[in-house]
Amino acid sequence: MTSPDDHAPTSGAEAVVLVGGRGTRLRPLTLSAPKPMLPTAGVPFLTHLLSRIRAAGVTRVILSTSYRAETFTEYFGDGSGMGLELEYVVEHEPLDTAGAIRNVADRLREPDVLVFNGDILSGVDLPALLGEHRADAADVTLHLVRVDDPGRFGCVPTDEDGRVTAFLEKTPNPPVDQVNAGCYVFRREVIDGIPGDRPVSVERETFPGLLESGARLHGYVDSSYWLDLGTPAAFARGSADLVRGVAPTEALDGRVGESLVLPGASIAESASLGGGTTVGADCVVSERAALSGATLFDGARVEAGAEIADSVVGAGAVIGAGTVLRGAVVADGAVVGAGCELLEGVRVWPGVELPAGGVRFSHDC
Repeated sequence: MTSPDDHAPTSGAEAVVLVGGRGTRLRPLTLSAPKPMLPTAGVPFLTHLLSRIRAAGVTRVILSTSYRAETFTEYFGDGSGMGLELEYVVEHEPLDTAGAIRNVADRLREPDVLVFNGDILSGVDLPALLGEHRADAADVTLHLVRVDDPGRFGCVPTDEDGRVTAFLEKTPNPPVDQVNAGCYVFRREVIDGIPGDRPVSVERETFPGLLESGARLHGYVDSSYWLDLGTPAAFARGSADLVRGVAPTEALDGRVGESLVLPGASIAESASLGGGTTVGADCVVSERAALSGATLFDGARVEAGAEIADSVVGAGAVIGAGTVLRGAVVADGAVVGAGCELLEGVRVWPGVELPAGGVRFSHDC
């Protein structure tokens, strides 16, 4: 594991992280916190990204916030606890991706700007990405990741020299397996050229416009770990992958394994934890409960014999005895009564109480 001191500060570069979205695909979890602040392997997700930025030697980071902006400043402050200099810019009206980048232009100091979507979990080699951007004298360098199912995404072909040649919409038979991974290096002057008075999409307007104008867009292509945490299933998987050490982070100090148990949690001897499960602070996991790939936020309670797999349980929520959760989300303060069965895609809103046996997907009650 790399420590922040393993890299000297990276000269001439700073970072912008876009964390202004409302996270609607992750509701009801994001009703109480922005997506980047949701507990992921025991800490807010943004902590993992910031730790990797710092380990790459970049020490100045601007957070472009909007939804519940105060939660970022309350938790991270000036960033000094992570060896960073953090600055916050609040987006008062939705400006889309490029608009949000342009909105922080007056705070930028360095010639190269690393830009990150704040909901992507990625293993890209940041020093190598920055080095290739500089070696190619690119106006913008895009991290492109190879995926098994590129038809789900728009794809970005490149030529033999790595120059981006097109931005293609989703198609059943894409010509390449390279997709936009949501991480870029901009030459600062390019950011100054983005319109500043309206919403602008980096994917639909800025990049195609730069390509048409003859700007040098370079593609840094790899097959590193990459996951968009925008859905509950992906969020659960990302948290589990961080705990197991499959996904990269510098925030866990080498504490990787089949489970992560935070201070104050109580785990019965006969309970089983595996698959990258996180048990939050002050949680209670009772006898014979079986958790695999589960994420329990602080103060959740799991009663005897419950089974939780690939699911998220919110702060202070209660999962009744013998209840089964598979691919489900139970939000903060909700109560799921004994003997319920919540399967793929079910979402229980905050404070909702389901009676014992009140929801079943099978007849063997």
